Amino acid sequence: MTRTIWDSSVGKKTVMAVSGLIMLLYLIAHMIGNLKIFFGPAELNHYAHWLRTVGEPFMHYEWTLWLIRVVLVVAVVAHAVSAYQLSRRDIRARPAKYVNKKAGKSFATRTMRWGGIILGLFIVWHILDLTTGTVHPGGYEHLHPYQNIIDTFSTWYGNVIYIVAVTALGFHVRHGLWSAAQTLGAGKATRDRALKILANGLALVLTAGFVVVPVAVMTGVVS
Repeated sequence: MTRTIWDSSVGKKTVMAVSGLIMLLYLIAHMIGNLKIFFGPAELNHYAHWLRTVGEPFMHYEWTLWLIRVVLVVAVVAHAVSAYQLSRRDIRARPAKYVNKKAGKSFATRTMRWGGIILGLFIVWHILDLTTGTVHPGGYEHLHPYQNIIDTFSTWYGNVIYIVAVTALGFHVRHGLWSAAQTLGAGKATRDRALKILANGLALVLTAGFVVVPVAVMTGVVS
């Protein structure tokens, strides 16, 4: 039964929708956490420590954080695999490319594939930079995200990579949220306008909420 659902296009779209919503909830929480940088190093560094103690004493140190990481990895892999397989299925269904682009097809829709690739590469770089410190430009300090963030955004390439990725994220969320609503049956003619406003608004808030951090470091607001 599970295999039959997965093999269908509807099943893959449902997996994409659910995994996308899981990642969206994480992004909202992650953005809120990032904004703590404006309250100073003590606030942000304490938040980083708190993330590792959530659920104690029932949960051991970092268990909740690792559980969240596992769920996110599963969501990202499921989202990417289903997107790739749907794309290949679509190409096989119409091997000849359209001469003209589909009327009414938005920029976000046309760039979803490249946006996904950009975000995938960014996730790898972001983890190696601010989680493991492998490619961090300064002296990486564990549980000191405030200084680590300043190190990263004190470099031109750190800002470029981050802002390009966050821009791609905005377009991805804008189209993805609306598509997820259609797939999960929440999209109806009477709600279409409201869903598009919600998708546009959330994409804008996430983009601004993430971009404001490197901009603050570049302009010296955070130092």
